[in-house]
Amino acid sequence: MSSKEHNPGEPWQGFHGPNLGVAIELYESFLENPNSVDQHMRELFEEWGPPPTDQETASGNRVFVSASQVEPSSNQMRTYVNAVKLADMIRRKGHLVSETNPINHSSKHSEIFELKRYHLTEDSVKNVPVDLICPDAPAYVKDGLDAINYLKDVYTKKIAFEFNHVHDLEERQWLVQMVESGEYIPSFSKETKVNLLKRLTQVEGFEKFIHRTFVGQKRFSIEGLDILVPMLDEAVRDVVHNGTKHVLIGMAHRGRLNVLAHTLNKPYKMIFSEFLHAPKDLIPSDNSTGTKNGWTGDVKYHLGADRQIRDENTAEAIVSLANNPSHLEFVSPIVEGYARAAQEDRSKKGFPKQDVSQAYSVLIHGDAAFPGQGIVTETLNLSRLKGYQVGGSLHIIANNNIGFTTETYDSRSTTYASDPAKGFEIPIIHVNADDPEACIAAIHLAVLYRNKYKKDFLIDLIGYRRFGHNEMDEPAVTQPGTYEKIRKHPTVRAIYAEQLASNEEIAAFYGDELDKEFQSTLQADYDEIVAKKREKTFELSPPDYIVNGLPKLKTNVALETLKELNEQLLNWPNEFKANVKLEKILKRRGDAFKEDGKVDWALAETLAFATILHDGTPIRLSGQDSERGTFAHRHLVLHDRSNDKVFTPLQEFDGANASFAVYNSPLSEQAVVGFEYGYNVQSPETLVLWEAQFGDFANGAQVIFDQWVSAGRAKWGQKSGLVILLPHGYEGQGPEHSSGRVERFLVLAAENNWTIANCTSAAQYFHILRRQAKILQKNAVRPLIIMTPKSLLRNQDVASTHDAFTDGEFLPVYEQAGLGEKVDKVERIILCSGKVAIDLADQVKKQDEDWDWLHIARVEELYPFPKRPIRSLFSKYKNLKEVVWVQEEPKNMGAWPFMESRVKEIAPEDVSVSYIGRTHRSSPSEGDPVSHKKEQLRIVTESLTRKH
Repeated sequence: MSSKEHNPGEPWQGFHGPNLGVAIELYESFLENPNSVDQHMRELFEEWGPPPTDQETASGNRVFVSASQVEPSSNQMRTYVNAVKLADMIRRKGHLVSETNPINHSSKHSEIFELKRYHLTEDSVKNVPVDLICPDAPAYVKDGLDAINYLKDVYTKKIAFEFNHVHDLEERQWLVQMVESGEYIPSFSKETKVNLLKRLTQVEGFEKFIHRTFVGQKRFSIEGLDILVPMLDEAVRDVVHNGTKHVLIGMAHRGRLNVLAHTLNKPYKMIFSEFLHAPKDLIPSDNSTGTKNGWTGDVKYHLGADRQIRDENTAEAIVSLANNPSHLEFVSPIVEGYARAAQEDRSKKGFPKQDVSQAYSVLIHGDAAFPGQGIVTETLNLSRLKGYQVGGSLHIIANNNIGFTTETYDSRSTTYASDPAKGFEIPIIHVNADDPEACIAAIHLAVLYRNKYKKDFLIDLIGYRRFGHNEMDEPAVTQPGTYEKIRKHPTVRAIYAEQLASNEEIAAFYGDELDKEFQSTLQADYDEIVAKKREKTFELSPPDYIVNGLPKLKTNVALETLKELNEQLLNWPNEFKANVKLEKILKRRGDAFKEDGKVDWALAETLAFATILHDGTPIRLSGQDSERGTFAHRHLVLHDRSNDKVFTPLQEFDGANASFAVYNSPLSEQAVVGFEYGYNVQSPETLVLWEAQFGDFANGAQVIFDQWVSAGRAKWGQKSGLVILLPHGYEGQGPEHSSGRVERFLVLAAENNWTIANCTSAAQYFHILRRQAKILQKNAVRPLIIMTPKSLLRNQDVASTHDAFTDGEFLPVYEQAGLGEKVDKVERIILCSGKVAIDLADQVKKQDEDWDWLHIARVEELYPFPKRPIRSLFSKYKNLKEVVWVQEEPKNMGAWPFMESRVKEIAPEDVSVSYIGRTHRSSPSEGDPVSHKKEQLRIVTESLTRKH
């Protein structure tokens, strides 16, 4: 039920005279048996209680009449009740008999509104007051029968509505009032209609020209859903007029070229040049990102673009279409991340200040993908969460009633493609794509709803697909009946032109003249590109950011600064009382900077964040349980033990010069990682981090890593500095909670596309985070993947001394202290990474032996491969006989498959390179802790055993 405040008399404003008597009678029935009244009245009574029973003015000047003054007959009462039930049924089920499908109109449910089913006749219904059936009916509705017929017109024609799943009573009543009053329908002047026809001519004409000119080339045409482009035009116009500065659009490939050409104003010449594989320098690139030299690039129907809007008052807005590969819906959370970043001011300490009016996200879905891909539901679930809501998105299902060649009855278990949205109480409109004015009206209602309630809205745009999945397919092979109808079906441009001509709003042949004129324009642009085309040698030379690498950056911090920040973070308000045990643990951090004190992993991270904020770089961290930390080590958000109020020191300390946000994410990886990637791309100045609950949970976001994080820059020139924290380490917790699957990230590593690290000291973690913050707005920026510890979080061997923070820097190769000092005696170098290095160090410390023959080096930066430091290390030891790569992961996993060839390439000619670790396995680790310990001991013992 609604939590909003209302005037107590408000819900009964439409009830007076006989109507009020009926309401009172129904309330008496409700008291005896709540299920005896229809759902709408039941919810009304549950929310507001009984209608007024004495003469009073509830609001305005309407006077209510008590039940004693109304004495309708029992037959009349039944008629009233049945008429109300019929009206409610039309509202709830009208969509089932609507004319929303332009190709296949089914009337199998048409009998549900027959009067006789409700024990009504036309004469009896005429006597029912209009206000009882439809309080918002227009003036020409004179009696109850008119009101019923009016509701049928409203709910069962080419636009249909589903609002009954919206539980908030006020919202649902507002939606019903808007629909039944017709207030949401904009005025269509003659000029507006002609402009709409012109736009439809451009949409259709563009597709026809490409189809004729580039025969058989894939383009994934919009035809059958042409009205989508004018709908986007209208949405952009409406929200920009209301002050929105960013309109962010996500869509798959169907119709993408048309949206680029018209909504994003990408020049036709540029699109033609892409079909012709002509050099990009033939045409200006002001309106499109295009493909830059040195990048792998992507096919034309995956590319995005930006467009600036300036009106007569020089107000500016940017419309962006997100780059999207052929993974359809996976772009949705990324666009939501764009929107959230565009809505927030991160310039001051505390949480970022969000203004949802600044950005509007529009997500265009496929009808097969919307119910078929789980990423859709994951994204919808973000829509009202504190850390992810964007004040309402517009969802449009581009519904052509088929998925590739799959019929709807094979692709979903729901009545409509839009049904998954019902679980999130999102209002739904189904609209016929052949009715342009109804489609534009649907957009108006969506924008009005978002402005008022700051929530998502969905339009199910029902049309068809004129050709196959792509233009090389023959759809009649699998859908012969449907495509026989489609071939005979006129286009929406032709339908609308005929409608305007029949209404004498345009001349009879005006539509055809527009079409011919536009084809001439396209032909001229095409001829210009063909005339200028020349042969070009295509080379994929390394981008400049690969050649240059990372710049040298200072990441150390003065001791006094660290002490001061640490003290500020422990200076909590006097009235704040944290958990007793936790308070003692955190207050011990004050001892970290005493003489001989050490800084552990959690404090190093907190100080890294504090210094980054002090430098003016905003931070956003999210993940499952990230506020506390999965392993109860972080505690960035503290809860008062008496009232559960929260206090976040990183938002309050005096030295902060930028915002800090940390959120516990929903139980989702794909959508959340996508969201954070989008947030980071839109706000490149922000250090954005996502932490997996366990490293292997990154599996759930594999599409985002494969298609965007690893390759977004190579394909689209899209920079990202996203940080991924993946708890990794073999502690006997079984296959699912040991490995962060570092091998999967290394397989994708090329062209300096990201940094992959596995740190074994608190200071190393501190420096690499600070380094990442410093490169965010440089050309060398790239994502950072860190395998973070679990059991090592509290291990003192990982804690670092003060000088490691004040004088140190991040070392790609970190040599173990106390070993390798007698360079002439070292015969074996162990290269390793992560937790196994601490296991080896611990065993060396325990065994009182001569270790002069051994040296251990931790490869802290796995990628880019630290070739120079490792080669330099090898060159120091002239009597070196063997290099051993030691890891705890199976041989076919972990870093070894990546490292083997690279280490062998730089090892001295007479030095062997070998492997010690688990054998090849299909599962990452043992499921039994006893077996794990035994195997781990074998690896360590073999690694530290000298060959004689």
